[in-house]
Amino acid sequence: MHNRCNRWQVITRLHLVLSATIFWISCFSIVGTGFTASAAEMPEIQQRGYLTVAVKDNLRPLGFRDANGNLQGLEIDLAQRLALDLVGKADAVKLQPVANRDRLSVVLDKKVDFAIARVTATESRSRIVSFSVPYYLDGTVLVTKDPSVNKLSDLAKQKIAVLKNSSTIAKVRFYLPNAELVGVNSYHEAREKIESNTAVAFAADATVLSGWVQQYPQYQLLPTKLSTEPLSVVMPKGLQYDKLRRNVNQAIARYLEQGWLQQRSQYWGLP
Repeated sequence: MHNRCNRWQVITRLHLVLSATIFWISCFSIVGTGFTASAAEMPEIQQRGYLTVAVKDNLRPLGFRDANGNLQGLEIDLAQRLALDLVGKADAVKLQPVANRDRLSVVLDKKVDFAIARVTATESRSRIVSFSVPYYLDGTVLVTKDPSVNKLSDLAKQKIAVLKNSSTIAKVRFYLPNAELVGVNSYHEAREKIESNTAVAFAADATVLSGWVQQYPQYQLLPTKLSTEPLSVVMPKGLQYDKLRRNVNQAIARYLEQGWLQQRSQYWGLP
């Protein structure tokens, strides 16, 4: 028991150190397809008076449509806030919904100024695109509808659904080595497993499962994150975009310092 407590203390300290370090990351990368808009350098953006930003439109609570078809969510808020700071008006932004497979290519092909579409900043991606300082720290969490499960240790020997061939598997095995993992092909199948009591919980990304809980209030997220993954704005590489990257990084750093991003994250129900 004492060793387990020490391990959790170490994990907490590592999480804090990683969060502080990630905050100052400024260059990473990404891949995608084409739209009618085009990327522009900062002077051109200011002259034309608006931004073009690739976003998600089906991922609650980051970017999704309300009952009237209007885009909303944390990443939509961020796009509008950046428009306010960079060109002077919150509505001076053209939002371009993008599929997951195209999130990086639209930036690489310079079809948008940048993308805010739940992209994790990774070293491999940073070779082809630039990343802003992170605006949110995503990570693996667990969701359950069992009221007796309130903490990670309650799942020590339970059945946990995981997406087949996902990186989540290794994370769950590390923290819960005696749990029985149940492979699923989709989020829908994971919910079916829980509803049929063939799994007690499901492990996946916090940003996705937060939307799940909002849609199905009988579910709850466990408070412990099993990993930390920085979500960043994707921007093009090249010296000509240096001013754009500086402005975006400085703005996001300011939003973090002022607590605005934390407030918006809490508003949208993100852990």
